[in-house]
This record gives sequence, structure tokens and C-alpha cells, in this order.
Amino acid sequence: MLLFTRFHKLPDTDRATVEEDPVPDGAGQPAPDESAPGRGLRGRYPAAARAAARVTTVLAALLVLGALLLPNQLTALTPGAFLRIPVEGIVGAAVLLVLPPRPRRVAALLAGAGLGLLTVLNCLDMGFFAVLDRPFDPVLDWGLFGDAESFLEDAAGPTGAVGAVIGIVVLVLALLVSMTLAVGRLSRLISRHSALATRTTLVLGTVWVTCAALGTQLAGAPVAAGRAAALVQDRADRVRVSIEDERVFAKQAATDTFRDVPARRLLTGLRGKDVIFTFIESYGRSAVQDPRMDAQVDAALADNTRRLDRAGFHSQSAFLTSPTSGGGSWLAHSTFMSGLWITNQQRYHTVTSSDRMSLTGAFRRTGAWQTVGIMPGVNRSWPEGKFYGLNSVYDSRNLGYRGPKFSWSSMPDQYSLASFERLRHGKPGGKPLMSEIILTSSHNPWAPLPKMIGWNKVGDGSVYNAIHRAGKDPKEVWQDPDQVRTEYARSIRYSLDSLISYVTKYGKKNTVLVFLGDHQPVKAVTGENAGHDVPVAIVAHDRAVLDRIHRWGWKDGLNPGPKAPVWRMDTFRDRFLTAYGARS
Repeated sequence: MLLFTRFHKLPDTDRATVEEDPVPDGAGQPAPDESAPGRGLRGRYPAAARAAARVTTVLAALLVLGALLLPNQLTALTPGAFLRIPVEGIVGAAVLLVLPPRPRRVAALLAGAGLGLLTVLNCLDMGFFAVLDRPFDPVLDWGLFGDAESFLEDAAGPTGAVGAVIGIVVLVLALLVSMTLAVGRLSRLISRHSALATRTTLVLGTVWVTCAALGTQLAGAPVAAGRAAALVQDRADRVRVSIEDERVFAKQAATDTFRDVPARRLLTGLRGKDVIFTFIESYGRSAVQDPRMDAQVDAALADNTRRLDRAGFHSQSAFLTSPTSGGGSWLAHSTFMSGLWITNQQRYHTVTSSDRMSLTGAFRRTGAWQTVGIMPGVNRSWPEGKFYGLNSVYDSRNLGYRGPKFSWSSMPDQYSLASFERLRHGKPGGKPLMSEIILTSSHNPWAPLPKMIGWNKVGDGSVYNAIHRAGKDPKEVWQDPDQVRTEYARSIRYSLDSLISYVTKYGKKNTVLVFLGDHQPVKAVTGENAGHDVPVAIVAHDRAVLDRIHRWGWKDGLNPGPKAPVWRMDTFRDRFLTAYGARS
């Protein structure tokens, strides 16, 4: 590639410092001789100046080459990924060779800025793949940065969050400026050595075509690379699809089998029951089937299944495929409740601002239930509560908690459930309750963790101060992948123990519990190719409730097992409403 021509013998220092373009007509004054004594640092230290120029050129070449070959996934970030010939560099050099001076400078400026932006997008892709198992959407994902900042503030405090944001902004600006300067420097180098640059371009072009034709590989990757162009094309396609998706999704959302079903025919099989829908944060299939974690979680599921049996409850379980992984819980919640596949913010805003009947909204529509939400992760106004059909919502601001936060989680799961009992479920009289409860103790980063205490000791939560102080430091936990998985499994066990302990202590003969995970944890826990499946279970004291779903083929107990049915999460609403609706 032309970038390496700088290693040839440099011209005299005075020529190397003169502008590469021809002197404009009428400019008759010679360039000043900076190598003369007393003419700046270059004149006083010519050897150091030449060495600095060489180093700067090499760094510019490496920066541009790295940007052209940079993959957009951490798993592909290997030395072999950079031992390739990028066709974009060859074409770019050829274009710069044929352009006149002024257009060449403009082209170099635009190319540098564009390459810097491409690098930023590649880095965003790496982060999104690592956390959410998908690439960054340049149209729809900008709003997630606000959520990321909130997470940083919860995990590292306001000062740490501000410092991280400032650092990221500085790095992005530095990258854009450095890339633009690097391309400009290489452009000037090409202009000064145009003859050699032309020959090098022809040679590298020939090598690239030959390697592409023969399929030559090095370290498992093709030598003839066109990755940057492919990524640009992929992003253009994603932008087009994202823009088109709004129209496609609006058509899907307008179709609802249950829109015109009379309220008297909805959920007749659950009339008189207290129904609880519970999401357990990050409770994924890996928790029950990954050998590095499943022993602890499987033991919890077995213990809790026996506990339910002794209390007269029955349970069955299976798997649902979540639309998200590693994060984006609200996308899973809205998918489960709406019966629509919600994969991005645009779809989420569309459905939650529509009049589509959610699963929980169906309970309110019947008029047979009071509907309530326990949302400890919500710390501001939440207009989506209207879509979910909740008469009242209790969040982190009005659950009365006086204890410490456990990293992101504003309060322990046991406290959230105790508050539900104190504020609503334990109060006598009135209609049956339909409740949506979000359990957050298993949210990343899984340290420090609360632990089970006597229900009569929960109080206002101040008892958790000592437990928090004795907990582990998340920074230390995340230095060891094995310890991360161990603490993740502990968090899932805690959430399961809290929930089943609540049901066996406060549940009644009319209690029906539906609980599930919202998504798999991050890849740091699951590894690659773990999938998007999450466990789901239905628990009821009345055996007739489970008889209604005998055709589903779900497995007895809380542990689905490897052969349990797997449905897409968006199919659950219609199956549930059908199973528990009027049959004639």
C-alpha cells in the first residue's frame, strides 16, 4: 500500500518541509530555508526532525490502516484481522493521485472525517454486540445513550458518570481530529512521491485482485479485504430498513385478533384469581443450562419446586425467545404484553402510545380486577403505565424504601415483594388483584448482592445497610470472569428464593403466578452464541388453572429442562388469552 512508501529515503529536510503542491503561478518567492542556523527547531535539530517526521508518518499510516481493517465485533478483533490489504486504501490512493491540489485537499479532509466516523460506529457496534448481541442502529439507538448514562450514574455515582461521559466525548473528538490529520498527511506524502505512489498502487492493486481471485487467506482471514466498504453498505442498509420499519410495524400493530372480543369473554378461566406477572431481570436460559452456573440455579429451582409442592401449589415451565439480550428489558416486557415483536425504541414508543390491548390491559378491560404495578426500577414519570392498563403504579419513589441501593437495583427483591404485600396484596376486601412486578436484584453488575432475611425483619429496608457493607465490590468481581458468573448465578437464586418464599408465605388458594426472565445476561456471562431464550413458569394452587394449558406441552416443575417447548415471546399473549378465555 502507498502508506509504506514513506520508508524510502527522504528528500532533503528543506524539501520535505515545503508544501507538496506546485507553486501557484506568479509566486516567485522561494520557500524559506528552515534548515539554516537559527531557523526554528527543525533547523537546529535536523536529525530529530527527520526522525519525528518518519514516526509521525508511520503512526498516521497505522492509524488509517487500522481504521480500514477494524472489525465491528470484539470476537473478530484478532491480529489476523489486520494482516490484510484493504481495497479502500488502494482506491483512495488512486483517487488522490489523479485529483488536482485543491480538490485533493478537500477529498482528504472528507475521507479522514468519514474514516473517523466509521471507526466510532465500529466501536459502538462492538459495545452493542457485547451487551445487547446486536449492532448499533444509527437511526433508532441514540436515545439509549441517556439510559447508559443513567446506568453509569447508578453504578459509579454522579461524579463517575460525568467523568466517563467527558472522557468518551474527548476520545471521540480526538479520534476524528487524528484521523483527519493522518489522511491529510498521507495525502501530502502521495503528492510529493507521485511516481513511486503510482507504481505502489498498481502493484498492490494487482496483488489484491490476485488474492481475491485465489481466495488467499492469512490467519483464517482473506488477504484481499473490503471490510470498510462492506460495513458502510451494511449501515446504509440498516438505515433504510430502520426507516421502512416504522411503516411495516404500524401495519402489524393494527392487526389484533382480540381487539373486538367482548370484555365478558376475556379471561373467564381466571375470574376470582389474584394473578401476578413477574419479570426477573437477566434470568436467561444460560442460568439453568450452562454448566458454569446451572448447578447453583438448578438447585434453587429444585428446592423451590419442592417448597411449592409442600404448600399445595403446582407449576409448569418452558422457554420463551426474547427479542433482546444483555439489556433492553423494556423491549421484552412490551413484547410479552403486546403480542408484538418489539426490537427497537421506535417500535416500543409506537406500541406503548397506541390503543392496542396489552395482556395486563385485558385484565383491566374486564372490570373484574384491580390492576397494580410494582416497579422498583422506575425513578421518574412513566406514561407507559397507561398502555399496561395499571390502575396504580408503585415505583422507587413511593415504595417507602430507606435502605441502600445495590448497584443499579434501587432495592432488594424481597423488599419489593414485602411492599407489595403491605401496600396492596395484604389489604382485605375489594376486587381480585392483577399485578405486574419487576424484580431487579439480578440486574448487572451483580455486586453487592442482598440476601434473604426474615419477612418480619424487612421493615423500611434500613436493615440492608449492614448487608450492603458486607457485600462484594463490583470492580473486584468484574476482574474475574468466573467470579462474574458465580455472582450472577447467586443473584438469580436470590430472586427465585424471594419470589417463591413470598408465594408460599403470602399466597392463597386463588393465587396464580406467571414469572419469566426478560433476557439473557451479557456475553461476559453467557459467552458467544448463547441465544435469546428465557425460562417461563406458571404457578397455581388451583390445578384447574394448569389443566387449561395441558396442550402446551410444558414441563412439570420450575426447571424447564433442555427439551421443553420454546416459543417466541410475542406469541405468549394470544396463547394465554385463548387458553383462559371463554371456550364457547
